[in-house]
Amino acid sequence: MADKITDRDVRNLPAPPSGNRITYDGEVKGFGVRVTKAGAKAFILNYRRKIDGLERRWTIGSFPDWTAGAARDEAKRLKREIDRGADPVGQQQTDRSAPTMADLCTRFEKEYLSRKRPSTQASYKQQIAADILPAMKKLKVAAVTYADVDELHRTISERAPYHANRVLALVSKMFSLAILWRWRTDNPCRGVERNPEHKRKRYLTQAELERLLTALDGLPDEQSANIIRLLLLTGARRGEVLAARWDQFDFTRSEWIKPGATTKQKTDHVVPLSAPAMELLKELKKVAGRAEHLFPSRDGGHRKDVKDSWAALCKAAKIESLRLHDLRHSFASILATGGASLPLIGALLGHTQPSTTARYSHIFDEAQRAAAERVGEVVGGKVR
Repeated sequence: MADKITDRDVRNLPAPPSGNRITYDGEVKGFGVRVTKAGAKAFILNYRRKIDGLERRWTIGSFPDWTAGAARDEAKRLKREIDRGADPVGQQQTDRSAPTMADLCTRFEKEYLSRKRPSTQASYKQQIAADILPAMKKLKVAAVTYADVDELHRTISERAPYHANRVLALVSKMFSLAILWRWRTDNPCRGVERNPEHKRKRYLTQAELERLLTALDGLPDEQSANIIRLLLLTGARRGEVLAARWDQFDFTRSEWIKPGATTKQKTDHVVPLSAPAMELLKELKKVAGRAEHLFPSRDGGHRKDVKDSWAALCKAAKIESLRLHDLRHSFASILATGGASLPLIGALLGHTQPSTTARYSHIFDEAQRAAAERVGEVVGGKVR
């Protein structure tokens, strides 16, 4: 066409009997309108890639969504970009093949998460499936913005503020790996404000401990009762006790050698065992048979939780707002009350960083007050 294509020209273009027909503009080289057999019309731009002269065809947009004038202006803009080395078709192909958040989650699980403890794997996979993928799976990794992450965090925060922080930490780790894998250049989680968290300071009082021990004797599920007893006697984490194997215990030295693969710190941790703990283990050993685990399950693995038994136990002992993990805090509390130092408590709990054990320093406030009261009882408080 010798003249510029107008909207009127486009409206009057007939559909070809088969295939497509392109009518080119008389002003901008390579710019034209394509008409399909079905009568659909779209503006296109033919160009040659500057790097190698390869011919490309870029679809600007359909008519009448795009007018002839607007499409021509876009063609001119594209030609200026192409003269500077741009390749719209190539960039589109690159964008389409770019990894999505679903791809990032898959690679994260395969190459990073597979090396973590089973409990960590289960927790992260649950967060990925329930929180991250539903909101972000179709987004390109390189295109995710601060606003996208902030929206995810705020949405989860409405129902579970602490959980929202856990998800944010997970997403941040995933993007750190994405940078390492050259999937993007920055971490969009940076600057997202986390919800304030208040560390729990819950542990058993002496009266609660006595009621708990009494209720343990009446717990119908004897295996659950023994799991809880071992938690109380060792201060170990729930997952460590549930997955404990007989080959980790040295009955001669009265020690539990937790392998690094099962500990949070990824290092072996030797736990000295008290006489009551050894007595419990000996009783369990009598009925262990060929089981590899202290607390085997029917499927051949190990017991996964004691949630129902724990709820029943707390109800029977009339104890409220106590988590299973608080038994670990209680273990530290008993040690502190008995005069153990923070470094010693940290060693028994398997902490590698003093700052981790420092979270239990509040226990010493009560221990010191109790010590002061004992002095007061001896000396008396009469003033002359």
